[in-house]
Amino acid sequence: MSRIVLDVSISLDGFSAGPGVRMDEPMGDGGERLHEWMAAEPAIRQEVDASVGAALIGRRTFELGLRPWGGTPWPYAPGFVVTHRIEEDFTGDNGGRFSFDGLEAAARRAKEAADGKDVLVLGADLARSLLVAGLLDEVHLHVMPFLLGEGTPLFGGVRAELEPLGAPVGGVAAHMRYRVR
Repeated sequence: MSRIVLDVSISLDGFSAGPGVRMDEPMGDGGERLHEWMAAEPAIRQEVDASVGAALIGRRTFELGLRPWGGTPWPYAPGFVVTHRIEEDFTGDNGGRFSFDGLEAAARRAKEAADGKDVLVLGADLARSLLVAGLLDEVHLHVMPFLLGEGTPLFGGVRAELEPLGAPVGGVAAHMRYRVR
């Protein structure tokens, strides 16, 4: 059974993007540093990539990411954009397929398409919506050892109980996994 998993890099003060998110700086000012662990710890990055069967993508994340990704973030996995503005499905330049739907329908379709692999969530607003709706199964954090001071808060204002899945793994980032209760 596929799980819906938020796998996200954050700063130590809980921001998933820096301030000033815009088209020419989709991770915000200083936000690209959140991904430095990926080059330094390729085995963890490869494990994440191998787990992906589909992606749930927030509308704003889709708009910001389409150009740099060249299509879906993982060309072999379909992307389901959660939006109120439904569009026709299309194939990105990298061959990845995008579909557009509301929250619950997109989550259901992504789980079906993932064929037993994980559905990864992209976008802090979408992650909050999935958590509130009871649709988020796990949270995997890659916590970078710096403070952004401001930016996009990961769960701003949402409460939830999480259960640790194993011990944290240290490296360039602290890698932690939790099950949503």
